[in-house]
Amino acid sequence: MTAVEPDAAPERDLALTVNGRRKRVRIEDRQLLVDVLRDNLGMTGTHIGCANGDCGACTVRMDGQITKSCLVLAASAEGADVTTIEGYSPRGTLDHVQQAFWDLDAFQCGFCLPGHLFAVRDLLDRDPDPGEDDIREALRGNLCRCTGYVNLVAAAGEAARREREDQSP
Repeated sequence: MTAVEPDAAPERDLALTVNGRRKRVRIEDRQLLVDVLRDNLGMTGTHIGCANGDCGACTVRMDGQITKSCLVLAASAEGADVTTIEGYSPRGTLDHVQQAFWDLDAFQCGFCLPGHLFAVRDLLDRDPDPGEDDIREALRGNLCRCTGYVNLVAAAGEAARREREDQSP
């Protein structure tokens, strides 16, 4: 008896903007956005962690919204504007959030970094003066396996302080 090969998965062309650059790629209909970013486009800073949206390692910003790319079929990103961790700071310099994370040792292995950086940036865009509870709530959807939560919260507060300081006359 011979093994039966399953039919090839249906494919399609996908066009989207990634980190400000228009991309066109051939994908399988069943591919997740995280896989297309990593495997097809080489954006390996977007990590595959839990594969069910709990850890945040796959976090990107899609059309202005924080998105867990392991939960998104790539085909649904047609025409989307996606920012990965590689495009987080398009000017090539660290913003206040990144600098505070660096200065306060808010990351160790870096695996969780995409989720935490995007979560803090999103929080500060909405609330320039968040309290500790607000920061903890914003970080809640991300998992740090190195247990650096104390430093993550401190770095988020420090980034907020630095941004407010820059805004004052």
